[in-house]
Amino acid sequence: MANGHKFVNLHVAEHPLIQHKLTLMRDQSTTTQNFRQLLREIAMLLGYEITRDLALAPRQVTTPLAEHEGRMISGKKLAIVPILRAGLGMADGLLELVPNARVGHIGCYRDHETKRPVEYLVKLPDITGRSFILVDPMLATGFSATHAVSVLKNAGVAGPRIQLMVLVAAPEGVAELHRAHPDVAIYAAALDQCLDENAYIVPGLGDAGDRLFGTA
Repeated sequence: MANGHKFVNLHVAEHPLIQHKLTLMRDQSTTTQNFRQLLREIAMLLGYEITRDLALAPRQVTTPLAEHEGRMISGKKLAIVPILRAGLGMADGLLELVPNARVGHIGCYRDHETKRPVEYLVKLPDITGRSFILVDPMLATGFSATHAVSVLKNAGVAGPRIQLMVLVAAPEGVAELHRAHPDVAIYAAALDQCLDENAYIVPGLGDAGDRLFGTA
C-alpha cells in the first residue's frame, strides 16, 4: 500500500493485479458479468491488505511428518458491513477470505438534490470485541461513508476498530471522511482526480451499483 498523497488516513493499493483489474472495470464496454467478477476479485486482493495486521497466536498441529507450532488468527473478530447496494459485491469478495465473518448492512441512497444520504436500513451483528470493515465501491462526496461510520460509532464501535474499503476515492470524499472521522483508515484501489458538477467521480467508473446489477 502507498501513501504518496496528502491524506494520512488513506492507503492506496498499487499492486499490478489490482490496477489491471480496475482498468478493466473502468472500461464502459465491460459487461455486467465481468464487472461483478472483477469487483469480487479486487475486494479479495484489497482484503489481503486490510487484514494484514490481524493478531496471530501459536497453534500446535500435527502434520503427516511431525508436530509443528504454526500461527492462527487470534483475538479480533471481524464484521463486514456493505453500504447498500453497491457494497454487496465487495462484501462477497471479502467473505471468500474470511468466511466466518459476521455481516451487517447499512442501506443509504443519495438524495439527488442535496447529495446527502438517506438511510433506509441498519442491521448490525453483535459489536462486542469485533472489528468492522465498511465496504463501498465509491467514495465520492464522502457523505454516505461518513454517515455509515457514525452509525457504527453510535452503536458503540470505537473508531480505530472501523476501516473503510473502497475501489475509487475522490479527494473531496477522503477529506470529508477525515474531517468527520480522523480515526478511521481508508483503503482504496485508486485516488481519482475530482468530482464533477453532479458529484460523480472523475474519471471514475460510472454508477457502480447500476453496472454491478445491470440497472439504469
